[in-house]
Amino acid sequence: MLLTSLCRRASARVVARTALSTPRRTLITEVLKDSPAWKLGHLNHVAIAVPDMAQASAFWRDVMQAEKVSESVPMPEHGVYTVFVELGNTKIELLHPYGDKSPIAGFLAKNKSGGIHHICLNVPDIQQALTTLRASGVQSLSDEPKTGAHGLPVVFLHPKTCGGVLVELEEHREQSH
Repeated sequence: MLLTSLCRRASARVVARTALSTPRRTLITEVLKDSPAWKLGHLNHVAIAVPDMAQASAFWRDVMQAEKVSESVPMPEHGVYTVFVELGNTKIELLHPYGDKSPIAGFLAKNKSGGIHHICLNVPDIQQALTTLRASGVQSLSDEPKTGAHGLPVVFLHPKTCGGVLVELEEHREQSH
């Protein structure tokens, strides 16, 4: 009887471990698996909210020795100043509040030292990507894409439906993957 009980417990542990390690098919994976509209491109940039733009720019230029650090560009339509740090195959976008209603001002109120704000991923067709994502329950922060810092269509996806990460999609029609 003791042996039977031990065998049952051991068997239950193996089943539990197998269940945890086996990828599950979900509605989202089923909707996305064959969709030609949802092909991610490369990581465009990681955006970092900074309380002091001059200090952050100097850090990336002088300490981290980034080859190219842009000038600060005001973007009043987005409520931010931006600086792009070129890293060869991707970028870092430094964000600082432009005005009191800036979304970055709210982020910095909660995170005094700043920090990672969002990631940006390239997609070949932002409208098709949005349609596919919305069909699988992903929410966007706006109904339609807007023009982003690079002059291209962008849309932000709600962190509550993206595993806790604020995701920006940027359209790059010429990408082949």
